Amino acid sequence: MNQEWQMIADALRKEVAEYGGLLNLFEEQQRCLFLRDADSVLRLSTEIETHVLHLHEFRRNREAAVAAFAVERQQPPASTLRSLLPHFEAHVRPLIEALISEINVLIHRVRRVSRHNQSLLTRSVEAQQQLLRVLRPDSFTQTYTPNGRMAMSAARPSPALKVAG
Repeated sequence: MNQEWQMIADALRKEVAEYGGLLNLFEEQQRCLFLRDADSVLRLSTEIETHVLHLHEFRRNREAAVAAFAVERQQPPASTLRSLLPHFEAHVRPLIEALISEINVLIHRVRRVSRHNQSLLTRSVEAQQQLLRVLRPDSFTQTYTPNGRMAMSAARPSPALKVAG
């Protein structure tokens, strides 16, 4: 019994660490967005994607450990960890509850920062498109996609210089 809860606690700790790392990457990406450092933003996007893949793996491992714990206690394998708290020893419950709460807080923060970064990236692209339309208005055509969104497409390329003669 002792090893089972420790495996779950270790899995939760790893998940907390991964969410913390992901939050740090998003915050670093946000700093780079404000600094207009496009290369770093692109590099961080790749790092974020890799980190998310690792996070999914840690989550799957934790879910497998929780499912095994549930089955051993004649509970449905899809039981939530919170619903299984009464099956843990009393002295372990506060630790598991704290880890669950910390993960939930980190998930909320990651989602908030992620949405903010996405918004900043969207605004940046829109500003660049608007600048290009001002500089070369005849180079872009504004159309609507089948779902009603506006789309920009490049018009027929025209040479920057024309030779006479």
